[in-house]
Amino acid sequence: MRQVVSICALTLLVASGCATKDYVKQQVDPVNDRLGRIESRLNAIESRLAQPTELSATDRAAVQNATDTARQALEAAKRAEAAATDARNDARSAAQSAQQAQSSAKQAEQSTREAEQAAKKAEKIFRLEQKK
Repeated sequence: MRQVVSICALTLLVASGCATKDYVKQQVDPVNDRLGRIESRLNAIESRLAQPTELSATDRAAVQNATDTARQALEAAKRAEAAATDARNDARSAAQSAQQAQSSAKQAEQSTREAEQAAKKAEKIFRLEQKK
């Protein structure tokens, strides 16, 4: 009985520690939105840079600074997206492990029942042998 309770408690502990798809989606969506905004800003800046206009040295420096900042932000967003993807994969792996643990717990419960039945049967046979 203690084994069954221990196995059930272990299964609940493993299953409750997993990240859900919704949680991962909540974490990834803001990053994806920010990445989209940054990409659109970068595209707008690049299209303005492509237009032949006469800019002062100060304006060119400001544009270059903005472009560099946008590129850095885009790289950071891509790294964050990669980390979120890794987290999603880890969550899936954890969910699979939890399912395997639950399956093992069910098998252990079944083995326990079978062992108890075998013990009862052996006890009956022993008592019958004693009566003879």
